[in-house]
Amino acid sequence: MPQRSIGLKGIGWLVTVTAVTFAPAAQATALDLFYERTVMSVADHRCNLFAPPVTVALDAARLQARGAALRAGIDQDVIKDTARQATLRSNSVACQSSDLTVAASRVKLAFAAYSRLTRMDFPGDTAGWAASRGQAVHTASWQLYQTARFGWDSMTFGIASRSGSSGLVAAASFADGAIPYSARIMMRDLTKAPRPYLNGRVANESGKIPLHARAAPLSVSRAILAEDRREADPYLLPAKAKSGTAFRWPPAAAAAMAELDPREAVRVDFVFAGRDGDSVRTAYIEVGDFAAGRAFLASGQK
Repeated sequence: MPQRSIGLKGIGWLVTVTAVTFAPAAQATALDLFYERTVMSVADHRCNLFAPPVTVALDAARLQARGAALRAGIDQDVIKDTARQATLRSNSVACQSSDLTVAASRVKLAFAAYSRLTRMDFPGDTAGWAASRGQAVHTASWQLYQTARFGWDSMTFGIASRSGSSGLVAAASFADGAIPYSARIMMRDLTKAPRPYLNGRVANESGKIPLHARAAPLSVSRAILAEDRREADPYLLPAKAKSGTAFRWPPAAAAAMAELDPREAVRVDFVFAGRDGDSVRTAYIEVGDFAAGRAFLASGQK
């Protein structure tokens, strides 16, 4: 890998959501952004360059660049090597270096615009995340969410806030009025499968893989059960839904999801009791920039 400078190319990089294609030039751009943001993040942890809000914003930008690089087709081993190179480069520069001082000032200037954002969209291949860190005007509201339709049913999924606390929630509406008694998230178990399952054999003409073909097989998946069920708050329901059921997961579920590859998907299984045994209806959620979205929310809480 060629040696890169520690300086940043501009001050707009922090708030830009880059649309990346599979072209080699786009791959290089995504990887360069990841490298630069990793260099500054490592330097911040070592030299205490920034106040907490800037540190968290920088981490959000780094995660977003990592996701863009993966979606551009860059192998995860190349990204890991880039992170190692960035760490080595950052650690080789003294905290009092003029290059580091200039780069840090650019990050602070970029954050001046970023800190004023209350909403941000994180586009994905199939479905994206919408984030909001403004003050909620209702009892319950979404902070980071994605919507999904599965059959005749619909769901909004993500981080919701209620009475001052937040957590990972699914609010689903079922066309036949059925009420599930349980819900679980099925996601890749990183201890069993270090790489995501992306079944390119079912991709469409433009190369896009449907979400169901991005989820790991059940044999290498872990199940995280919801810890709470209640009637969904009207402000959390999917569009046009009049009623539904909301499930809430423990904090570990969001943390585990943030560790996944942005290209893959997780299953959300709703379990119904029936005369002939349980039945399951499944919705799929694209992981995408979930981790970057969480960091965006955290940067508004510091």
